[in-house]
Amino acid sequence: MTWLTVGTDAVLGVFALMFLLLWFQHRLRAFLGGAGVVVAYAISEVVKLVVQEERPCRTAPSIAECPEPGDWSFPSNHSVIAGASAMAIWALHRTYGWVAAVCAIAAASSRVIVGVHYVHDVLAGLALGALVSWGIAVLLDRRRQRRVVADAPTVVMQRLR
Repeated sequence: MTWLTVGTDAVLGVFALMFLLLWFQHRLRAFLGGAGVVVAYAISEVVKLVVQEERPCRTAPSIAECPEPGDWSFPSNHSVIAGASAMAIWALHRTYGWVAAVCAIAAASSRVIVGVHYVHDVLAGLALGALVSWGIAVLLDRRRQRRVVADAPTVVMQRLR
């Protein structure tokens, strides 16, 4: 295994560390952001079963070991996880979000470079993951706004006669 294949998996560890750091500040939202990553991954597995695209490493040499037959290429699970994590982290903390976005692009690119995915696999994976996490972030923000409005004190003014 090359540093690229190890690096792709290490990026997932970076995302986990960021979620852990954000946990202390945004407990429930960080947990739900992580849950969004799991939902995005589950959706990508369903898409893989429907599309069933062979990996490029089946027909051309690759740097990384080619996964077993039946482990389909489209969309890239690493990219889905990276895109979902980056978007969830972005929704919680902008500075970490920039770091996560760079890590997500690096992780996705490495999957193409080592020869286990096509470019469209990783682009679709990044988009799918980011869209699922973004949708969850929007729902959480709406819920939080409703709760803030509901918790607002009621002011009663005397009527002028």
